[in-house]
This record gives sequence, C-alpha cells and structure tokens, in this order.
Amino acid sequence: MGRVQGKVAFITGAARGQGRSHAVRLAEEGADIIAVDICRDVESVRYAMATPEDLEETVRLVEKQGRRIVAAQADVREPAQLRAALERGIAELGRLDIVVAQAGIAPMKGNPPLQGWADVVDINLAGSVNAVHAALPHLSEGASIIVTGSTAALMNVIAEDPGADPGGTGYQFSKRAVAEYVHELARVLASRSIRANVVHPTNTNTPMLQSEPMYQSFRKDLEHPTLEDALPAFPAMQAMPIPWVEPVDISNAVLFLASDEARYITGMQLRVDGGGYLKSHDFQR
Repeated sequence: MGRVQGKVAFITGAARGQGRSHAVRLAEEGADIIAVDICRDVESVRYAMATPEDLEETVRLVEKQGRRIVAAQADVREPAQLRAALERGIAELGRLDIVVAQAGIAPMKGNPPLQGWADVVDINLAGSVNAVHAALPHLSEGASIIVTGSTAALMNVIAEDPGADPGGTGYQFSKRAVAEYVHELARVLASRSIRANVVHPTNTNTPMLQSEPMYQSFRKDLEHPTLEDALPAFPAMQAMPIPWVEPVDISNAVLFLASDEARYITGMQLRVDGGGYLKSHDFQR
C-alpha cells in the first residue's frame, strides 16, 4: 500500500516543474490525479510557460505509475474553468482528498510592468484561492490542502527602488498573502478535520528558475546573464552550500502533508529552503 493509496489529488500548474513532480510523486504512492494547467504563455512573463504537450507528458508519467489521471487546460484566474475541470475529474475518479495549489508565475521585470503586478497577484494569490474554493465543497474529514508559498515570502526585504519591478515585488507579496490565507483557512477547517498547510520552497530547479529573467535577478550587473554567470550567486539564498533544490524535494514534503502521517499537522508553514530562513531570522518561539 502506498502512502496516499486510493486518494485523489487535484493539482494546478501540473504540466511541468514542481506541479508535474507532485503529480508523479503522489501517483507513485497510490493517488489518482486531476491535473490542470494554463498551457499557454502569459504576456507579462518573460520565460516560456508550459505547453499542451507538457501536460500530455504529465499524463504519460502518471499513467506509467499505473494510476488514473484526468487532465484539462484551465486558467486558475477563471473559477468556472477550475470548477469544470474538477467536477469532470471527480465524476471519473469518484472523490477528492488532496488539493495542491501549485500554479504560479514570476514576472520579473515584466512588460508592461504593472501588468506583471496584476498577473502575479491574480495567478499566485487569487489562483490559489480559486483552486481551494473550487475544491472545498468536495472535501471531507481527513482531506489535505497544500499551497505553494516561497522562501521569498519569509524574507525581510525592503525595496531599494519602489515601483521599479512590480512583477518581482508582486511575487513576494502574493506568496506572503498566500501564507496568511492558509493560516486562517486552517483555523476555519480544523473543526472539520480538514488540514491546510503551506510549503515554502527555496530556489527550485525548474524552468522558472532556469530563465534569463531569474538569472538577471541574481546578476543585476549583467544585461544578458547566463546560467554560468548566475550559478555562483544562487547559494546566497540558502544557508546550506547549494544553488537550488530539486522539484522532488518539494514533492516529498507535499506527499508527507497529503498523507495520513501528517493527520494532525495543520496551519504549518513548512520550509524546504536549505536553511534560507535561518539567514534572515532569529529564533522564533
């Protein structure tokens, strides 16, 4: 028996990166999957987004584990699209036990810049809320909600040049707001024995990180930095001497929170950050 055997997980942003990794890891441990992704570019985001072919690959990898999957192209900014995808998945798979609100963007130096702010708040914050709210009517005792935050949400950073990068500052704001939302959500759901937690990754080896806009955020002195240029700066985010973690490192945390091993864990801000939090915070009681 797997650690989430017989459960059904609803995952947003599932076409690639962390979302795909979560889908495959949960499938390895016995879950069936309802997978959604926008599968098209967002104008203010300067790196390529997932494609329909990426979502098809997620389907293939889940089915390779012998699990069922219902996949749909859906925009987390559109609640009706999420409800339709979720209801189709539940009709086929029979239930819903796990929600993983993973979809997110990082429109660093987005163009137009204010659209970057709007898009990152709409997708990272409102999109996470939309996914959870679409799922709530279908959840019962023992269900688990997991939302992706970021180490950026926990850092004490003061903008050196306010308004210069609305997409970048919007990313940090959206993740902080997600963390507070889940804290309050966990209070609301605790009496129903439904759990809600946040996972905060540090740099994670996905297409979002491996992109010129992200390289530029670490090497502001260069106009077109490469991975080779940015690599020495990546360990600055962590206390451990590593440039990044792998998607499966986050997936293992998601799996734990989704499983009955975490049946009494709720309202947690779980950091998978290589000690990044330790670099900017004293001990908190």
